[in-house]
Amino acid sequence: MASFQLDITKDHCPMTFVKTKIELAKLQEGDILEVLLSEGEPLENVPRTSQEQGYTVLSVAAVAGTTYKVVIRK
Repeated sequence: MASFQLDITKDHCPMTFVKTKIELAKLQEGDILEVLLSEGEPLENVPRTSQEQGYTVLSVAAVAGTTYKVVIRK
């Protein structure tokens, strides 16, 4: 199992999930993707849409200011 990180803090919906999905597609089953994103629409959409697509959202946590880290397992 490997862990990868994706920073989409400067991106806006719908590109936030598009970039997340592309990155998840590169991973092996069981790998972990840590996604750094901004509060608001990305924080609402990326975890929800990831779960709808069959991925496991392990955690959502504030990192600093308006930046959050969403940890997703493929």
